[in-house]
Amino acid sequence: MNKQYPAPIAELEKTVGYTFKDPIHILVATTHSSYSNEAKDGVDCNERLEFLGDSVLSFVTSRYLYENFPNLPEGEMSKIRASAVCEKTLCSIAKRIELGTYLRLGHGEECQNGRNRPSILADAFEALLAAIYLDGGIEPVRKFLLPIISAEIDTIVESGADRDYKTALQQFVQQERGSLLEYKTVNESGPAHDKTFFVEVSLNGNVIGRGNGHSKRKAEQNAAKEALTLFDFTKA
Repeated sequence: MNKQYPAPIAELEKTVGYTFKDPIHILVATTHSSYSNEAKDGVDCNERLEFLGDSVLSFVTSRYLYENFPNLPEGEMSKIRASAVCEKTLCSIAKRIELGTYLRLGHGEECQNGRNRPSILADAFEALLAAIYLDGGIEPVRKFLLPIISAEIDTIVESGADRDYKTALQQFVQQERGSLLEYKTVNESGPAHDKTFFVEVSLNGNVIGRGNGHSKRKAEQNAAKEALTLFDFTKA
């Protein structure tokens, strides 16, 4: 295997849909610190690019959330963004584009399966975004990243992962001053070790949602979710 280019960089350019004007950007993005510490060719590692790429990723993701989910409060957007750009997600994306095959690693990392190490892959993906940004600006980054990250975000939103429906409902009803939101446990069933709680949420004395769950918190969340649906809060 060619140590300088473990896999042809041209293939990576095809995958991301961008041809670099200055090849040094993509070379640095695919160079792990373990390689640069051992090599004598003077090429920097991708750590500084990873730092910049983190912000580039956050910007593109934040803009997508802002433009496509106008009803989501800031706190909910932050939670969804955090899930969409976590190490696990970035590692998964990096594996999808086979980013590990393009990395230049030191001997130790090569022997320890560094090409599949989640932290290395996630950092390299952020470095790749920074490399594209430095070479061609934000638009090539958006063109490459948006189809990927939007699918991740839509999946998170549809599944309700990391959602706080109670907070979303509270922020929604606060748009009308003097509104009173109350949760009430109306029933419990099942043995002590496996109870199911039934909760109603009321707005100014009128029931607007019902939910159940194996904890009062989960039941309240489900009741709030139903209430948001009642208000056609479709992006909640």
